[in-house]
Amino acid sequence: MARIPYADPARPETAALAERIVAERGEILHLYAMLLHSPPVAEGWLAFLTAIRQRCDLPGDVRELVIVQVAHLNGARYEAEQHVPIALREGVTHAQLDALPDWRAADVFGPRERAVLAYCDAMTRTIHVEPATFAALREHFDPRAIVELTATIGAYNMVSRFLEAIGIDSADDKGDVR
Repeated sequence: MARIPYADPARPETAALAERIVAERGEILHLYAMLLHSPPVAEGWLAFLTAIRQRCDLPGDVRELVIVQVAHLNGARYEAEQHVPIALREGVTHAQLDALPDWRAADVFGPRERAVLAYCDAMTRTIHVEPATFAALREHFDPRAIVELTATIGAYNMVSRFLEAIGIDSADDKGDVR
């Protein structure tokens, strides 16, 4: 349960932004209902995460694989709930999602996915990435894709930390949010 109440999206200072969120996301999810307490933060968050999810060239399966892995590593249930369906639509398999807790022992990941998951784990768990981990990643991705992958992992670590610190849960009653 959230540690503070969700914001009222109909407040005059947030109404236009709330409409933009609905236009871009289809609804105001719990995360955005909380972010609306600070219009500048909500607006910047929306722009940044829209760029990560919709404007980058990183393949959707790779993007969603790391988002779900970040959620798993950080214990961010809400983040996983939101992204597992997207991951499946992007081509990540049920077997791959089920194997994420012990992906190194699983036979459902190819070399590209293993390089991505090792990079994601390093960035999330220790922050510092060993040269061998980065070298394996370079075998599969060009510089633009590496930048986009790195930004995605970093962004979703930010998301999970925000969600968990404030206690956002999809079962919360967020009020009369569209």
